[in-house]
Amino acid sequence: MSENEIRAKTEHLRNELEAFIAFFGQALDYEKMVYEFWSAKDILGHITFWHESFARNISDIGYGKKPNPLKGKLSEVNQRSVEETKTETIGSLIDRLRNAQKIIEKFICQQNIQWIPYKKGSRDYSRREHIEIVTNHIHKHLSDLIKVYAAAKK
Repeated sequence: MSENEIRAKTEHLRNELEAFIAFFGQALDYEKMVYEFWSAKDILGHITFWHESFARNISDIGYGKKPNPLKGKLSEVNQRSVEETKTETIGSLIDRLRNAQKIIEKFICQQNIQWIPYKKGSRDYSRREHIEIVTNHIHKHLSDLIKVYAAAKK
């Protein structure tokens, strides 16, 4: 994949992330349940947790260190993502999310980075695949947030 394609996909990720963050700037009740066990704030914590994992793994590779991807079954890691961010404020989670994005953008165009781990026990992903997966993940949760909050207005 060319560097221009990586840059375009990274910009798409940044735009999706900013739309996601903008949702949390509306002064809504973010304790509202979106999924059976997750509130909107829990979703923000979940996305932040995973974005920080991506940032850690790609920066480790960029600095020539062995990455240490998340361990455990996906359902367990997802539950951990909510538990570990539960006490954070919306503002703090957004700051962490933006910092993770800056780290990702710092390293994503390094051509020596070919494969990025996702989670132990899972295959590694190319830079393009990883960006696409993360963008789609954020988009899916943002769509669900918008649907639930729009339905509540009716």
